[in-house]
Amino acid sequence: MSYGEFAFIDRLLKPLAADMPGALELGDDAALVVPPAGHELVVAKDALVAGVHFFAEDPARLVAGKALRVNLSDLAAMGAEPLGYLLALALPRGTEDAWLEDFVRGLEETQARFGLGLLGGDTVATPGPLTLSVTVLGHVPEGRALLRSGARPGDEIWVSGRLGEAAMGLRILRGLAVPDEEAMPLVARYHIPEPRLALGRALRGLAHAAIDVSDGLVADLGHLCRRSGVAATVELERLPVSDLLRGIPRWRQTALTGGDDYELLFTAAPADRPAVEALSRDLGLPLSCIGRTAAGEGVRVVDAEGREVAIGNPGWRHF
Repeated sequence: MSYGEFAFIDRLLKPLAADMPGALELGDDAALVVPPAGHELVVAKDALVAGVHFFAEDPARLVAGKALRVNLSDLAAMGAEPLGYLLALALPRGTEDAWLEDFVRGLEETQARFGLGLLGGDTVATPGPLTLSVTVLGHVPEGRALLRSGARPGDEIWVSGRLGEAAMGLRILRGLAVPDEEAMPLVARYHIPEPRLALGRALRGLAHAAIDVSDGLVADLGHLCRRSGVAATVELERLPVSDLLRGIPRWRQTALTGGDDYELLFTAAPADRPAVEALSRDLGLPLSCIGRTAAGEGVRVVDAEGREVAIGNPGWRHF
């Protein structure tokens, strides 16, 4: 690496903070952040590690974009607007300049796409693996944040987009044989998640509870149910799954338990179904009702005849 630490900051990172006055040109120990009047600050953090969250050979631009996008998905699940982000980057010694430049291009493209900027952070050397951590800041009107804890018995359970495609993309990258024309869109879903920020904002005051699907549908619905003190039943045949996915072995398990979808999972009153359907039309985004909550605890998946389907491992866990 010909860039020294401070040259890397001055030449590559400082331009990412150009539109963020509170970043103080990355020249101070911390940033100054003030949310708009009448709004609460929303803070989320995710870390990505080479060999765990992405492949070491993945293009740096895609790694950078995914790091921002998965954090923005947490803001979407809270109904928040992006404000800025902090970046901690642990680089193996010998990282090439071209990799750094491509990484910064990925940050630049992604922050321009979603309307936020760099506020600061830290860069360090590591014997490996490459590790990066993003802390994203957003804001939401006071008392209007979407939480996991508001679901009520009898709510309908909804999910955005389609399930299982990112996890299937990962299976393909790990060696699952799929024709190239079918593999490419699935791999793209793994590399480039789409944070549902507009949906999250629109769900304020409509959804009772929300969470993004990062660890798998069953696992994340379980998190929401535990926080809300309810049970859930998911109807297998109502899962939004593409025809492309249905043609690949084990698609049901992948749709139920595969991670990296970053779709929004939420509950709403049955009386609000017309409002949710109108929202789907307005956003041009499929929203699918996949089940209901009830008094009790746990998540059940049932087939078309109402028989419970065995799930096994409900989703990703680090420990």
